[in-house]
Amino acid sequence: MSALFPRLAFADDRTALVVDGPSGRDVLSYAELAGRAAAHASWLSAEGVKPGDRVGVWAQPHVGTAVALAGNALAGVTSVPLDPRLGAKELAHVLDDAAPARLVAADATAAAGAPTERPTEPVTTRTDTAPREARAADDAPLLVLYTSGTTGAPKGAVLTAAGVGANLDALGRAWEWTDDDAIVHALPLFHVHGLVLGLFGSLRIGGALHHLARFDAALVAAALEDESAGGARVLFAVPTMHHRLADAAEADPAVARGLRAARLLVSGSAGLSLREHRRIAALTERGVHERYGLTETLINCAVPARAAPKPGTVGPPLDSVELRLVDEGGAPLAADDTSTLGEVLVRGPSLFAGYLNRPDATAAAYDAEGWFRTGDLGTWDAEGAVRLAGRRSVDLIKTGGYKVGAGEVEASLLEVPGVAECAVVGRDDADLGQRIVAYVVARPGAELAEDTLIDHVAGELTPHKRPREVRFVDTLPRNAMGKVQKKRLT
Repeated sequence: MSALFPRLAFADDRTALVVDGPSGRDVLSYAELAGRAAAHASWLSAEGVKPGDRVGVWAQPHVGTAVALAGNALAGVTSVPLDPRLGAKELAHVLDDAAPARLVAADATAAAGAPTERPTEPVTTRTDTAPREARAADDAPLLVLYTSGTTGAPKGAVLTAAGVGANLDALGRAWEWTDDDAIVHALPLFHVHGLVLGLFGSLRIGGALHHLARFDAALVAAALEDESAGGARVLFAVPTMHHRLADAAEADPAVARGLRAARLLVSGSAGLSLREHRRIAALTERGVHERYGLTETLINCAVPARAAPKPGTVGPPLDSVELRLVDEGGAPLAADDTSTLGEVLVRGPSLFAGYLNRPDATAAAYDAEGWFRTGDLGTWDAEGAVRLAGRRSVDLIKTGGYKVGAGEVEASLLEVPGVAECAVVGRDDADLGQRIVAYVVARPGAELAEDTLIDHVAGELTPHKRPREVRFVDTLPRNAMGKVQKKRLT
Protein backbone atom coordinates (compact mmCIF):
# COMPACT_ATOMS: atom_id res chain seq x y z
CA MET A 1 0.00 0.00 0.00
CA SER A 2 1.29 3.47 -0.86
CA ALA A 3 2.58 5.96 1.70
CA LEU A 4 0.15 8.61 2.89
CA PHE A 5 2.77 11.37 2.69
CA PRO A 6 5.40 10.06 0.24
CA ARG A 7 7.65 13.11 0.34
CA LEU A 8 8.25 12.73 4.08
CA ALA A 9 9.85 9.36 3.35
CA PHE A 10 12.22 10.94 0.81
CA ALA A 11 12.62 14.32 2.43
CA ASP A 12 14.77 17.00 0.87
CA ASP A 13 15.43 20.72 1.29
CA ARG A 14 12.36 21.91 -0.61
CA THR A 15 10.04 24.10 1.42
CA ALA A 16 7.20 22.18 3.06
CA LEU A 17 5.66 24.81 5.30
CA VAL A 18 5.65 28.58 5.76
CA VAL A 19 3.66 29.93 8.69
CA ASP A 20 3.12 33.63 9.23
CA GLY A 21 2.08 33.50 12.86
CA PRO A 22 1.82 35.79 15.88
CA SER A 23 5.58 35.59 16.51
CA GLY A 24 6.66 36.11 12.92
CA ARG A 25 7.49 33.79 10.03
CA ASP A 26 8.60 30.17 10.47
CA VAL A 27 9.76 27.98 7.58
CA LEU A 28 10.34 24.22 7.54
CA SER A 29 11.82 22.20 4.69
CA TYR A 30 10.59 18.67 4.07
CA ALA A 31 13.77 17.34 5.70
CA GLU A 32 13.19 19.48 8.78
CA LEU A 33 9.51 18.58 9.00
CA ALA A 34 10.27 14.88 8.59
CA GLY A 35 12.93 15.00 11.30
CA ARG A 36 10.76 16.83 13.80
CA ALA A 37 7.73 14.63 13.03
CA ALA A 38 9.87 11.54 13.59
CA ALA A 39 11.10 12.94 16.93
CA HIS A 40 7.47 13.59 17.96
CA ALA A 41 6.55 10.02 17.03
CA SER A 42 9.46 8.71 19.08
CA TRP A 43 8.35 10.80 22.05
CA LEU A 44 4.84 9.35 21.82
CA SER A 45 6.26 5.84 21.86
CA ALA A 46 8.47 6.62 24.87
CA GLU A 47 5.38 7.98 26.68
CA GLY A 48 3.53 4.72 26.11
CA VAL A 49 1.16 6.03 23.44
CA LYS A 50 0.41 3.13 21.12
CA PRO A 51 -0.77 2.94 17.50
CA GLY A 52 -4.55 3.35 17.48
CA ASP A 53 -4.57 5.63 20.53
CA ARG A 54 -5.95 9.15 20.15
CA VAL A 55 -3.94 12.31 20.76
CA GLY A 56 -5.49 15.76 21.05
CA VAL A 57 -3.69 18.54 19.17
CA TRP A 58 -4.45 22.17 19.89
CA ALA A 59 -4.76 23.53 16.35
CA GLN A 60 -2.71 26.68 16.80
CA PRO A 61 -1.37 28.52 13.71
CA HIS A 62 2.16 27.31 14.28
CA VAL A 63 4.64 24.99 12.55
CA GLY A 64 4.59 22.85 15.69
CA THR A 65 0.95 22.01 15.00
CA ALA A 66 1.94 20.55 11.62
CA VAL A 67 4.79 18.68 13.30
CA ALA A 68 2.40 17.09 15.79
CA LEU A 69 -0.18 16.14 13.16
CA ALA A 70 2.45 14.65 10.84
CA GLY A 71 4.18 12.94 13.77
CA ASN A 72 0.93 11.44 14.98
CA ALA A 73 0.38 10.03 11.50
CA LEU A 74 3.89 8.51 11.47
CA ALA A 75 3.26 6.96 14.89
CA GLY A 76 -0.03 5.43 13.77
CA VAL A 77 -2.05 7.36 16.36
CA THR A 78 -5.28 9.21 15.63
CA SER A 79 -5.22 13.00 15.81
CA VAL A 80 -8.09 14.90 17.43
CA PRO A 81 -7.62 18.55 16.38
CA LEU A 82 -8.93 21.00 18.98
CA ASP A 83 -10.15 24.52 18.33
CA PRO A 84 -8.15 26.78 20.68
CA ARG A 85 -11.32 28.79 21.31
CA LEU A 86 -13.47 25.89 22.54
CA GLY A 87 -15.63 26.75 25.53
CA ALA A 88 -15.73 24.70 28.70
CA LYS A 89 -18.87 22.68 27.88
CA GLU A 90 -17.92 21.74 24.32
CA LEU A 91 -14.31 21.01 25.24
CA ALA A 92 -15.43 18.76 28.09
CA HIS A 93 -17.69 16.87 25.67
CA VAL A 94 -14.92 16.36 23.08
CA LEU A 95 -12.36 15.23 25.65
CA ASP A 96 -14.83 12.87 27.31
CA ASP A 97 -15.95 11.44 23.98
CA ALA A 98 -12.53 11.09 22.33
CA ALA A 99 -10.62 10.23 25.54
CA PRO A 100 -7.21 11.27 24.12
CA ALA A 101 -4.16 9.68 25.69
CA ARG A 102 -2.29 12.99 25.52
CA LEU A 103 -2.93 16.65 24.72
CA VAL A 104 -0.16 18.48 22.87
CA ALA A 105 0.35 22.04 21.65
CA ALA A 106 3.03 23.97 19.81
CA ASP A 107 2.55 26.73 22.39
CA ALA A 108 1.74 24.87 25.59
CA THR A 109 1.74 28.10 27.60
CA ALA A 110 -1.13 29.51 25.53
CA ALA A 111 -2.97 26.18 25.69
CA ALA A 112 -2.71 26.21 29.49
CA GLY A 113 -5.50 28.78 29.52
CA ALA A 114 -7.99 26.26 28.11
CA PRO A 115 -10.98 25.49 30.37
CA THR A 116 -9.83 21.97 31.33
CA GLU A 117 -7.73 20.38 34.04
CA ARG A 118 -6.12 18.03 31.52
CA PRO A 119 -2.42 18.94 31.14
CA THR A 120 -1.07 19.95 27.73
CA GLU A 121 2.45 18.95 26.76
CA PRO A 122 4.66 20.89 24.34
CA VAL A 123 5.42 19.57 20.88
CA THR A 124 9.09 18.70 20.65
CA THR A 125 11.50 20.94 18.79
CA ARG A 126 14.07 18.13 18.50
CA THR A 127 14.99 16.48 15.22
CA ASP A 128 15.27 12.71 14.84
CA THR A 129 17.71 11.73 12.12
CA ALA A 130 16.91 8.02 12.31
CA PRO A 131 14.78 6.87 9.36
CA ARG A 132 11.19 6.05 10.21
CA GLU A 133 8.80 3.84 8.29
CA ALA A 134 6.31 5.86 6.25
CA ARG A 135 2.66 5.92 7.28
CA ALA A 136 0.61 3.86 4.84
CA ALA A 137 -2.63 5.15 3.35
CA ASP A 138 -4.45 2.32 5.13
CA ASP A 139 -7.88 1.81 6.66
CA ALA A 140 -6.76 2.77 10.16
CA PRO A 141 -8.18 5.97 11.68
CA LEU A 142 -6.16 9.10 10.94
CA LEU A 143 -8.37 11.88 12.32
CA VAL A 144 -11.41 12.44 14.48
CA LEU A 145 -13.00 15.73 13.41
CA TYR A 146 -15.93 17.03 15.41
CA THR A 147 -18.96 18.35 13.56
CA SER A 148 -20.46 21.73 14.30
CA GLY A 149 -23.13 20.30 16.57
CA THR A 150 -26.07 22.06 14.90
CA THR A 151 -28.38 19.17 15.81
CA GLY A 152 -27.07 18.38 19.30
CA ALA A 153 -23.67 17.72 20.85
CA PRO A 154 -20.85 17.56 18.28
CA LYS A 155 -20.17 14.10 16.86
CA GLY A 156 -16.66 12.87 16.10
CA ALA A 157 -16.32 11.82 12.46
CA VAL A 158 -13.59 9.19 12.09
CA LEU A 159 -11.55 9.65 8.90
CA THR A 160 -9.17 6.95 7.71
CA ALA A 161 -5.80 7.42 6.04
CA ALA A 162 -7.08 5.57 2.96
CA GLY A 163 -10.13 7.80 2.70
CA VAL A 164 -8.08 10.98 3.03
CA GLY A 165 -5.55 9.73 0.49
CA ALA A 166 -8.21 8.75 -2.05
CA ASN A 167 -9.95 12.11 -1.78
CA LEU A 168 -6.77 14.15 -2.10
CA ASP A 169 -5.72 12.11 -5.12
CA ALA A 170 -9.07 12.79 -6.80
CA LEU A 171 -8.75 16.50 -6.03
CA GLY A 172 -5.22 16.44 -7.36
CA ARG A 173 -6.52 15.16 -10.69
CA ALA A 174 -9.40 17.65 -10.80
CA TRP A 175 -7.26 20.67 -9.94
CA GLU A 176 -4.11 19.46 -11.75
CA TRP A 177 -2.41 19.89 -8.38
CA THR A 178 1.33 19.14 -8.44
CA ASP A 179 4.39 19.46 -6.23
CA ASP A 180 5.09 22.78 -7.94
CA ASP A 181 2.04 24.30 -6.24
CA ALA A 182 2.09 26.20 -2.96
CA ILE A 183 -1.27 26.38 -1.20
CA VAL A 184 -2.05 29.71 0.47
CA HIS A 185 -4.73 29.90 3.15
CA ALA A 186 -5.74 31.56 6.40
CA LEU A 187 -8.10 28.78 7.48
CA PRO A 188 -8.12 27.05 10.89
CA LEU A 189 -6.35 23.70 11.19
CA PHE A 190 -9.22 21.87 12.89
CA HIS A 191 -11.56 21.59 9.88
CA VAL A 192 -11.43 19.68 6.60
CA HIS A 193 -10.73 22.79 4.51
CA GLY A 194 -7.63 24.03 6.29
CA LEU A 195 -6.33 20.76 7.72
CA VAL A 196 -7.16 17.94 5.30
CA LEU A 197 -7.06 19.93 2.06
CA GLY A 198 -4.55 22.60 3.03
CA LEU A 199 -1.99 20.80 5.21
CA PHE A 200 -2.45 17.11 4.43
CA GLY A 201 -3.14 17.87 0.76
CA SER A 202 0.14 19.72 0.44
CA LEU A 203 2.03 16.91 2.19
CA ARG A 204 0.45 14.21 0.02
CA ILE A 205 0.99 16.06 -3.25
CA GLY A 206 4.48 17.07 -2.16
CA GLY A 207 4.08 20.81 -2.58
CA ALA A 208 4.17 23.57 0.02
CA LEU A 209 1.67 25.22 2.34
CA HIS A 210 1.83 28.94 3.17
CA HIS A 211 -0.42 29.31 6.21
CA LEU A 212 -1.48 32.72 7.51
CA ALA A 213 -2.42 32.82 11.19
CA ARG A 214 -5.06 35.45 10.51
CA PHE A 215 -6.95 36.57 7.44
CA ASP A 216 -5.79 39.89 6.03
CA ALA A 217 -6.40 40.75 2.38
CA ALA A 218 -3.02 42.45 1.94
CA LEU A 219 -1.17 39.50 3.51
CA VAL A 220 -3.05 37.03 1.32
CA ALA A 221 -2.20 39.03 -1.79
CA ALA A 222 1.47 39.21 -0.80
CA ALA A 223 1.58 35.45 -0.18
CA LEU A 224 0.08 34.81 -3.61
CA GLU A 225 2.94 36.78 -5.19
CA ASP A 226 5.62 35.08 -3.09
CA GLU A 227 7.30 32.43 -5.25
CA SER A 228 9.75 31.24 -2.61
CA ALA A 229 7.65 28.22 -1.60
CA GLY A 230 6.52 27.12 -5.06
CA GLY A 231 6.29 28.04 -8.70
CA ALA A 232 2.51 28.39 -8.63
CA ARG A 233 0.10 29.47 -5.91
CA VAL A 234 -3.39 28.21 -5.16
CA LEU A 235 -5.71 30.06 -2.78
CA PHE A 236 -8.10 28.17 -0.52
CA ALA A 237 -10.71 30.48 1.06
CA VAL A 238 -14.31 30.60 2.20
CA PRO A 239 -16.92 32.97 0.68
CA THR A 240 -16.59 35.54 3.46
CA MET A 241 -12.88 35.82 2.67
CA HIS A 242 -13.51 36.14 -1.07
CA HIS A 243 -16.03 38.91 -0.32
CA ARG A 244 -13.46 40.78 1.75
CA LEU A 245 -10.76 40.21 -0.85
CA ALA A 246 -13.05 41.72 -3.49
CA ASP A 247 -13.68 44.75 -1.27
CA ALA A 248 -9.94 45.18 -0.70
CA ALA A 249 -9.09 44.69 -4.38
CA GLU A 250 -11.47 47.50 -5.30
CA ALA A 251 -9.53 49.84 -3.03
CA ASP A 252 -5.99 48.51 -3.48
CA PRO A 253 -4.55 47.47 -6.87
CA ALA A 254 -1.89 45.40 -5.06
CA VAL A 255 -4.58 43.04 -3.77
CA ALA A 256 -6.03 42.63 -7.26
CA ARG A 257 -2.51 41.98 -8.59
CA GLY A 258 -1.96 39.28 -5.97
CA LEU A 259 -5.20 37.53 -6.88
CA ARG A 260 -4.23 37.63 -10.55
CA ALA A 261 -0.94 35.93 -9.69
CA ALA A 262 -2.63 32.78 -8.42
CA ARG A 263 -2.90 29.73 -10.65
CA LEU A 264 -6.23 28.85 -9.06
CA LEU A 265 -8.68 30.53 -6.68
CA VAL A 266 -10.79 28.00 -4.77
CA SER A 267 -13.88 28.65 -2.66
CA GLY A 268 -15.59 26.17 -0.38
CA SER A 269 -17.42 25.48 2.91
CA ALA A 270 -20.44 27.45 1.62
CA GLY A 271 -21.74 28.71 -1.70
CA LEU A 272 -20.12 31.76 -3.31
CA SER A 273 -22.70 34.20 -4.58
CA LEU A 274 -22.99 35.08 -8.24
CA ARG A 275 -22.27 38.70 -7.31
CA GLU A 276 -18.91 37.82 -5.74
CA HIS A 277 -18.01 35.64 -8.73
CA ARG A 278 -18.63 38.61 -11.02
CA ARG A 279 -16.79 41.09 -8.81
CA ILE A 280 -13.65 38.98 -8.54
CA ALA A 281 -13.65 38.13 -12.23
CA ALA A 282 -13.96 41.82 -13.13
CA LEU A 283 -11.27 42.89 -10.68
CA THR A 284 -8.70 40.19 -11.39
CA GLU A 285 -9.53 38.71 -14.80
CA ARG A 286 -9.60 35.39 -12.96
CA GLY A 287 -12.62 33.35 -11.88
CA VAL A 288 -13.19 31.33 -8.71
CA HIS A 289 -13.52 27.53 -8.79
CA GLU A 290 -15.96 26.13 -6.24
CA ARG A 291 -16.00 22.75 -4.56
CA TYR A 292 -18.38 20.98 -2.17
CA GLY A 293 -17.91 18.54 0.68
CA LEU A 294 -18.68 17.63 4.27
CA THR A 295 -16.61 16.43 7.20
CA GLU A 296 -18.05 12.93 6.82
CA THR A 297 -17.56 12.67 3.06
CA LEU A 298 -14.61 14.97 2.39
CA ILE A 299 -14.89 16.62 -1.04
CA ASN A 300 -17.65 15.38 -3.33
CA CYS A 301 -17.65 17.85 -6.23
CA ALA A 302 -15.22 20.35 -7.71
CA VAL A 303 -15.05 22.52 -10.79
CA PRO A 304 -11.97 21.19 -12.64
CA ALA A 305 -9.01 23.51 -13.10
CA ARG A 306 -9.07 23.17 -16.87
CA ALA A 307 -12.75 24.15 -17.00
CA ALA A 308 -14.04 27.69 -16.70
CA PRO A 309 -15.59 28.55 -13.32
CA LYS A 310 -19.31 27.74 -13.18
CA PRO A 311 -20.93 30.36 -10.92
CA GLY A 312 -23.94 28.89 -9.18
CA THR A 313 -22.59 25.32 -9.24
CA VAL A 314 -20.01 23.35 -7.28
CA GLY A 315 -18.98 21.37 -10.35
CA PRO A 316 -19.46 17.69 -11.22
CA PRO A 317 -18.74 14.81 -8.81
CA LEU A 318 -15.07 13.87 -8.44
CA ASP A 319 -14.04 10.83 -10.45
CA SER A 320 -13.89 8.73 -7.25
CA VAL A 321 -17.33 9.76 -5.98
CA GLU A 322 -20.75 8.33 -6.79
CA LEU A 323 -23.44 10.99 -6.33
CA ARG A 324 -27.19 10.99 -6.78
CA LEU A 325 -30.06 13.36 -6.04
CA VAL A 326 -33.21 11.79 -4.59
CA ASP A 327 -36.73 13.02 -4.01
CA GLU A 328 -38.53 12.87 -0.66
CA GLY A 329 -39.40 9.21 -1.25
CA GLY A 330 -35.76 8.31 -1.93
CA ALA A 331 -36.19 7.83 -5.69
CA PRO A 332 -33.21 9.06 -7.77
CA LEU A 333 -33.78 12.09 -9.96
CA ALA A 334 -32.93 11.73 -13.63
CA ALA A 335 -29.68 13.35 -14.76
CA ASP A 336 -31.60 15.51 -17.23
CA ASP A 337 -34.00 16.78 -14.55
CA THR A 338 -32.61 20.24 -13.94
CA SER A 339 -35.52 21.68 -11.97
CA THR A 340 -36.51 19.21 -9.23
CA LEU A 341 -34.89 19.79 -5.85
CA GLY A 342 -33.41 16.65 -4.32
CA GLU A 343 -31.22 15.56 -1.42
CA VAL A 344 -27.58 14.82 -2.23
CA LEU A 345 -26.49 11.23 -1.51
CA VAL A 346 -22.92 9.97 -2.01
CA ARG A 347 -20.85 6.79 -1.99
CA GLY A 348 -17.16 6.17 -2.47
CA PRO A 349 -13.78 5.47 -0.86
CA SER A 350 -13.55 8.84 0.88
CA LEU A 351 -16.49 8.31 3.23
CA PHE A 352 -15.79 8.38 6.93
CA ALA A 353 -15.58 5.22 9.03
CA GLY A 354 -18.44 6.32 11.27
CA TYR A 355 -19.15 8.56 14.25
CA LEU A 356 -16.98 7.82 17.27
CA ASN A 357 -18.98 5.95 19.95
CA ARG A 358 -22.21 6.54 17.99
CA PRO A 359 -23.18 3.43 15.98
CA ASP A 360 -26.80 4.61 16.07
CA ALA A 361 -25.97 7.93 14.42
CA THR A 362 -23.71 6.19 11.91
CA ALA A 363 -26.46 3.77 10.86
CA ALA A 364 -29.01 6.58 10.58
CA ALA A 365 -26.72 8.51 8.21
CA TYR A 366 -27.03 5.88 5.46
CA ASP A 367 -29.93 4.61 3.38
CA ALA A 368 -30.65 0.92 2.78
CA GLU A 369 -28.33 0.83 -0.26
CA GLY A 370 -25.32 2.28 1.56
CA TRP A 371 -25.65 5.84 0.28
CA PHE A 372 -24.67 8.55 2.77
CA ARG A 373 -27.39 11.15 3.29
CA THR A 374 -25.68 14.53 3.22
CA GLY A 375 -28.73 16.54 4.24
CA ASP A 376 -27.89 19.00 1.44
CA LEU A 377 -30.36 19.96 -1.27
CA GLY A 378 -29.55 20.57 -4.90
CA THR A 379 -30.41 20.17 -8.56
CA TRP A 380 -28.49 18.98 -11.59
CA ASP A 381 -27.50 21.40 -14.31
CA ALA A 382 -27.52 20.55 -18.00
CA GLU A 383 -23.80 19.66 -17.98
CA GLY A 384 -23.85 17.31 -14.99
CA ALA A 385 -22.73 19.80 -12.35
CA VAL A 386 -24.53 20.19 -9.02
CA ARG A 387 -26.33 23.36 -7.94
CA LEU A 388 -26.72 23.49 -4.16
CA ALA A 389 -29.80 25.02 -2.56
CA GLY A 390 -28.96 24.66 1.13
CA ARG A 391 -29.49 22.25 3.99
CA ARG A 392 -32.59 20.11 4.16
CA SER A 393 -33.00 20.88 7.87
CA VAL A 394 -33.02 24.68 7.56
CA ASP A 395 -33.04 25.59 3.86
CA LEU A 396 -35.96 23.60 2.47
CA ILE A 397 -38.94 25.88 2.95
CA LYS A 398 -42.43 24.51 2.34
CA THR A 399 -44.68 27.47 1.72
CA GLY A 400 -48.19 27.50 0.31
CA GLY A 401 -47.78 24.01 -1.16
CA TYR A 402 -44.46 24.85 -2.87
CA LYS A 403 -40.93 23.74 -2.00
CA VAL A 404 -38.43 26.59 -2.06
CA GLY A 405 -34.67 26.38 -1.59
CA ALA A 406 -33.42 29.23 0.60
CA GLY A 407 -30.23 29.44 -1.47
CA GLU A 408 -31.90 30.69 -4.63
CA VAL A 409 -33.78 33.40 -2.71
CA GLU A 410 -30.51 34.48 -1.09
CA ALA A 411 -28.80 34.58 -4.49
CA SER A 412 -31.57 36.80 -5.82
CA LEU A 413 -31.35 39.21 -2.88
CA LEU A 414 -27.58 39.51 -3.28
CA GLU A 415 -28.13 40.87 -6.78
CA VAL A 416 -29.54 44.04 -5.19
CA PRO A 417 -26.60 46.50 -5.05
CA GLY A 418 -27.18 47.67 -1.47
CA VAL A 419 -27.32 44.16 0.04
CA ALA A 420 -24.04 43.10 1.67
CA GLU A 421 -25.16 39.77 3.14
CA CYS A 422 -28.40 37.89 3.69
CA ALA A 423 -29.85 34.71 5.09
CA VAL A 424 -33.27 33.26 4.31
CA VAL A 425 -35.24 30.93 6.60
CA GLY A 426 -38.73 29.52 6.92
CA ARG A 427 -40.87 30.53 9.89
CA ASP A 428 -44.07 28.81 11.02
CA ASP A 429 -47.15 30.36 9.47
CA ALA A 430 -50.77 29.37 10.16
CA ASP A 431 -51.82 30.07 6.57
CA LEU A 432 -48.81 29.12 4.44
CA GLY A 433 -47.26 26.41 6.63
CA GLN A 434 -44.03 28.37 6.48
CA ARG A 435 -43.41 31.93 5.40
CA ILE A 436 -40.15 33.05 3.86
CA VAL A 437 -38.22 35.50 6.06
CA ALA A 438 -35.05 37.25 4.90
CA TYR A 439 -32.40 38.64 7.24
CA VAL A 440 -30.47 41.35 5.40
CA VAL A 441 -27.24 43.24 6.17
CA ALA A 442 -27.07 46.47 4.19
CA ARG A 443 -23.90 47.89 2.70
CA PRO A 444 -22.61 51.04 4.49
CA GLY A 445 -24.63 54.03 3.38
CA ALA A 446 -27.19 51.97 1.45
CA GLU A 447 -30.88 52.68 1.92
CA LEU A 448 -32.95 49.54 1.45
CA ALA A 449 -36.71 49.19 1.59
CA GLU A 450 -38.49 45.97 2.49
CA ASP A 451 -40.98 46.26 -0.38
CA THR A 452 -38.22 46.82 -2.92
CA LEU A 453 -36.42 43.64 -1.89
CA ILE A 454 -39.60 41.58 -1.87
CA ASP A 455 -40.62 42.84 -5.30
CA HIS A 456 -37.15 42.14 -6.68
CA VAL A 457 -37.33 38.46 -5.72
CA ALA A 458 -40.91 38.13 -6.96
CA GLY A 459 -39.91 39.57 -10.32
CA GLU A 460 -36.63 37.69 -10.72
CA LEU A 461 -37.87 34.29 -9.52
CA THR A 462 -41.57 33.63 -9.01
CA PRO A 463 -44.05 35.29 -6.64
CA HIS A 464 -44.33 32.31 -4.27
CA LYS A 465 -40.55 32.49 -3.64
CA ARG A 466 -40.63 36.09 -2.42
CA PRO A 467 -39.91 36.86 1.23
CA ARG A 468 -43.02 37.71 3.19
CA GLU A 469 -40.89 39.61 5.67
CA VAL A 470 -37.46 41.29 5.64
CA ARG A 471 -35.56 41.89 8.88
CA PHE A 472 -32.59 44.25 8.70
CA VAL A 473 -29.69 43.26 10.96
CA ASP A 474 -26.15 44.53 11.57
CA THR A 475 -24.44 41.13 11.24
CA LEU A 476 -25.22 37.47 10.61
CA PRO A 477 -24.08 34.86 13.15
CA ARG A 478 -21.29 32.71 11.72
CA ASN A 479 -19.10 29.82 12.83
CA ALA A 480 -15.32 29.63 12.56
CA MET A 481 -15.51 28.68 8.87
CA GLY A 482 -17.74 31.62 8.00
CA LYS A 483 -20.94 29.62 7.59
CA VAL A 484 -24.10 31.42 8.66
CA GLN A 485 -25.69 29.76 11.69
CA LYS A 486 -29.35 30.16 10.84
CA LYS A 487 -30.61 28.56 14.03
CA ARG A 488 -29.23 31.57 15.92
CA LEU A 489 -31.32 34.00 13.91
CA THR A 490 -34.30 35.32 15.87
